[in-house]
Amino acid sequence: MSERIVVVGFGPVAARLVDELLPAVRGGLVQLLVVGQESEAAYNRVMVAELGVGRTTAAALAMADAADLAADGVEVRLGVTVKRIDRARQQLVLSDGTTPGYDRLVFATGSRPVIPNLTGINPDPSHPVLPPGVTALRDLRDAAQLRDAVTAGKRVIVLGGGVLGLETALAAAEEGALATVVHNGSFPLGRNIDRGGGAVLAASLRNSGITMVGNARSTAVEHNGPDGMFSALVLNDGSRIEGDLLVLSCGVRPRIELAEGCGLPAATGILVDHHLRTYHEPHMFAIGDCAEVRCADAECAECRTALGPSGLVGPGWRQAEWLAEYLILLAEGGQDAADTLAPLPQEKPGVVVLKARGINLAVAGNNSAEPWDDELLSVGVSEGTPRRQVAQWADPEHGRYVKMTTRGGALEGLVTVGMPRTAAELVMLFERGSELPADRSLLLRLDGPDQLGSSASNDDPQRTVCRCAGVSGASIEEAVLDGCSSVPEVSKATRAGTGCGGCHGDIKGIIEKHFQGVAA
Repeated sequence: MSERIVVVGFGPVAARLVDELLPAVRGGLVQLLVVGQESEAAYNRVMVAELGVGRTTAAALAMADAADLAADGVEVRLGVTVKRIDRARQQLVLSDGTTPGYDRLVFATGSRPVIPNLTGINPDPSHPVLPPGVTALRDLRDAAQLRDAVTAGKRVIVLGGGVLGLETALAAAEEGALATVVHNGSFPLGRNIDRGGGAVLAASLRNSGITMVGNARSTAVEHNGPDGMFSALVLNDGSRIEGDLLVLSCGVRPRIELAEGCGLPAATGILVDHHLRTYHEPHMFAIGDCAEVRCADAECAECRTALGPSGLVGPGWRQAEWLAEYLILLAEGGQDAADTLAPLPQEKPGVVVLKARGINLAVAGNNSAEPWDDELLSVGVSEGTPRRQVAQWADPEHGRYVKMTTRGGALEGLVTVGMPRTAAELVMLFERGSELPADRSLLLRLDGPDQLGSSASNDDPQRTVCRCAGVSGASIEEAVLDGCSSVPEVSKATRAGTGCGGCHGDIKGIIEKHFQGVAA
């Protein structure tokens, strides 16, 4: 008898899980029900800002087709919410009045935007009421609001200095809007970047036409425009920043209320073990933004240093791929067969890359150490512990900055601004855990005037070009040799470029290099 699997949520991570389970559905091994709260099937939420500034289309963002899935035997219910889960009966109570049962249930509920507690906005985080002209830029309707403002060259205020907020402001400014970024730190990306890199980044943003307002605490929104439209953001010193559209980019929180409502333990996310199973319920799982991999074993070395949900699509996709294999083994041979699958590997620290024209930034790891810290200046070294070292270089006038934090020669953290070739090399070394050259200045020379070609890392076929999907340069080159001649064709064949989109330029470069070689 086939197993009935229910997936709650239909975002990018759920779409990957469904895609991986399709062969088992077609073969009759699995019955699959997907419940999606939005009226649209899964689409690439990470690229909503690109849609909002007119650089892509809704069709290009689509990651699933409900009609195609139905033809393959997948039951898809869109515009339906799960009101509660009855664990005793293994049933869901849905907003359409039905109570489908399940053998296995997967939470893929993702995250919701953080709505700041500002006067003029309903502070209820579950059901925020945003006045006209205020958006969190999370869905296709939000993208339409941004598109209207950009097309008309209006004033767009972005509240929040994270990656998505900066990318939104830069893209809006490049497409004709007047963009302002308001953040409460001394420099943007304060949680990821160090002071020197943050200062150079802020200067680069201003040079790109962005008005930067730092060390600012917002207290209220005014909506005195036509039909109650947003008109100004009010700061705690009484000053007002006037605008036509306010984009809230204040981070996200995992959607865990449904799991908590049925008694499952949660911390930042729904707590799961290394098999993505929820605590006390081995037939229930969680993946993506809503899942926190932290097993119940207090002696687990991995979990002692585990972080909460990453908020990145790549780790969620890898969880979906692993879980699909696990669920298929369960359906085929029961728990004994599933236990033959090695546990999900621990996720490596993520690399933050700013996708913007004219600004190159990469950040990874711990960048809190400074070259003049006492620990770094001390001659003595703790027994068995290599000494931490920091190499730092800055050229603020030209918007360039590099910081390398190493221990035992291997990178623990990196910050690069305006140094694309150095960034590519450092990211590759960071992801591989390789040692840096003893003379760190060799890396800086990659962006020197005598280095007009690509760096060595860009010629390495095994380098990871798409970090979201984990696709190497060799896989992309193979797809090009098989006839792919555009980024969408390569994406369809390899999944490269279907996440954050930051690798589109690299994919295009590989395609162009191939056809230049053919022409020669």
